[in-house]
Amino acid sequence: MTIQTLKSKNLILLQSISGSRSFGLATENSDTDIRGVYYIPKEEFFGLHYTPQISNETNDITYYEIGRFVELLQKNNPNILEILASPEDCIQHKNPLMDLLKPEDFLSKLCKDTFAGYAISQIKKAKGLNKKILNPIDKERKSILDFCYILQNQGSIPLKKWLREFPSSGGVSEGRGGLVQEKCGLVNIDNTKGMFALFYDQSGDLNYKGIIQNEEANQVSVSSVPKEEKSIAFLFCNLDAYSTYCKDYREYWKWVSERNEDRYNVNQNHRQNYDSKNMMHTIRLLQSCEQVFKTSSLNIRVENRDELLDIKAGNWSYEQVMKKAEDLIKSIEYYHSVSTLPDEPDVEKTTKILIEIRENLYS
Repeated sequence: MTIQTLKSKNLILLQSISGSRSFGLATENSDTDIRGVYYIPKEEFFGLHYTPQISNETNDITYYEIGRFVELLQKNNPNILEILASPEDCIQHKNPLMDLLKPEDFLSKLCKDTFAGYAISQIKKAKGLNKKILNPIDKERKSILDFCYILQNQGSIPLKKWLREFPSSGGVSEGRGGLVQEKCGLVNIDNTKGMFALFYDQSGDLNYKGIIQNEEANQVSVSSVPKEEKSIAFLFCNLDAYSTYCKDYREYWKWVSERNEDRYNVNQNHRQNYDSKNMMHTIRLLQSCEQVFKTSSLNIRVENRDELLDIKAGNWSYEQVMKKAEDLIKSIEYYHSVSTLPDEPDVEKTTKILIEIRENLYS
């Protein structure tokens, strides 16, 4: 089933302009998103071809089957509630049966988890983005050698520096001073974590494994060392720090490969270190949640367009946006505690409404 099939067979029950245009936040560059509801023919509903959702390739046009639509309304899904609460000037087509579905039959205290919960996840994402922008990671990946240190006096020095600057004394050197990691041998030290005795085989006859066997190694190597050999240093390998670095490296460069470059460049231009468009919608979502508990209703057309577009333009600092979000979350907590909304929607009642709609459609 395709969008064209929905139109040609007159299966669309609701079609509305959504997103920024329905919120009253559209600018000259805003896209026009379409959301709607359809029903599948009776034989498909009772057969094996139920299609819960249909979208175009760019997902800027999406329709939900009436059963799926009601199911998501019962879960207080923010996007679906916003479709149901579409302003009249955004509705392009509406079957009279859709008037049976009213926002007040679905709004409940679940909105705290769905609206505010999603917004909080976006705030955490913004903090992660803030961290990525402020702490870029070099493309050249570090090896575990960069997390190894040699104990010296009452402190330590990086292993690579120690190898490079090792003095030509005691019969251990590589010509002009300095050692190579491939000729090193490590032995575990009992009752310690990440601590090793370090030996050096200048001749290469003892076949030590080196500190690592290749640059992709995720741990150091240990070698068989003759008992008569003397260690020349003690090495500490910070495996925990290396594991954290590997995780951060993967996440950072995955983000770089997937980020929207146009949007990233906008964020770079305003230099506020957060995705300003995403945070504008996060604040809007928190305000909608606050409104639900204050008024027991949902009006998605914003009353503070200029303020929200100011955030989108990057005119607010990261700290100001976070403070705004935190204040809204506190307000939501209060109004949620005194709200007269039910804990959750009346599933039995709203399911009967769905059945009534289907009976009318299939009769």
